[in-house]
Amino acid sequence: MRDAPVTLAAIIGAHGVAGDVRLKLFGDGPESLKLYKSFDIPGGTLTLKSIRPGPNGAVARFAEVKDRTAAEGLRGATLTVPRSALPPLAEGEYYHVDLIGLLCVSSEGEALGSIVAVENFGAGDIIEIERSDKKRFMVPIKAVQLGEGQAVIDSLFVV
Repeated sequence: MRDAPVTLAAIIGAHGVAGDVRLKLFGDGPESLKLYKSFDIPGGTLTLKSIRPGPNGAVARFAEVKDRTAAEGLRGATLTVPRSALPPLAEGEYYHVDLIGLLCVSSEGEALGSIVAVENFGAGDIIEIERSDKKRFMVPIKAVQLGEGQAVIDSLFVV
């Protein structure tokens, strides 16, 4: 398993004058971020003091951010943690980060390319596969069997 950084949120602006920041969340909500004491950002680390639901995501306070000017300076920064810091998964569950880069083969053994994205448009996860010629196609996760180091795509869904 790779220990790549996993983005959990992005700072989208300041909130108030005391240094709070507004966050766009990429996970299960503000409560899920309480599992982590600190987050890596480009050029440093932020220590979480508090977090609460807010407009379009959450509002957080970090020990290192003392005022609105400092909070505004963080706009656009992503909050990441190492993959190893994420909670363990139950059988059949996966993190999107674990799928990105997986090699794909059809159920008939044809090499298809690799997974470049995982999307969800409301009806379940869809994986995007890029072939060696850079062309891409999408398949529903239900058409995928995840194995050790590869994904097997049901041939009925191969374009």
